[in-house]
Amino acid sequence: MLIELFKSKIHRVRVTQSDLNYIGSITIDEDLLDASGILVGERVYIVNVNNGERFDTYAIRGKRGSGEVCLNGPAARRVQKDDIIIIIAYAQMTPEEAREFQPKIIFPNEQTNLLT
Repeated sequence: MLIELFKSKIHRVRVTQSDLNYIGSITIDEDLLDASGILVGERVYIVNVNNGERFDTYAIRGKRGSGEVCLNGPAARRVQKDDIIIIIAYAQMTPEEAREFQPKIIFPNEQTNLLT
């Protein structure tokens, strides 16, 4: 049996842009992806602290060191520039693996989205 477990979290980053006319997904600064262990193309869940919206999409690579966090396509309707969001990824694993697993949580600077 597999269970779904919290794997990674980028806690409280500021939306720098939303682009309704893009194909879809969330663009995330590559430094944040690396530090959190979230992979390009991985399914992520977005929690908007400002309005309570919760939705999922997939991660795409943003420019390293830019602090970029951009919601694209239909997801752009669920956020506004400067909203604070939490980005969460989950993984499937056996209960035995889950007992030993340690999730990665990062806390970037909420104003710049950069790691301090």
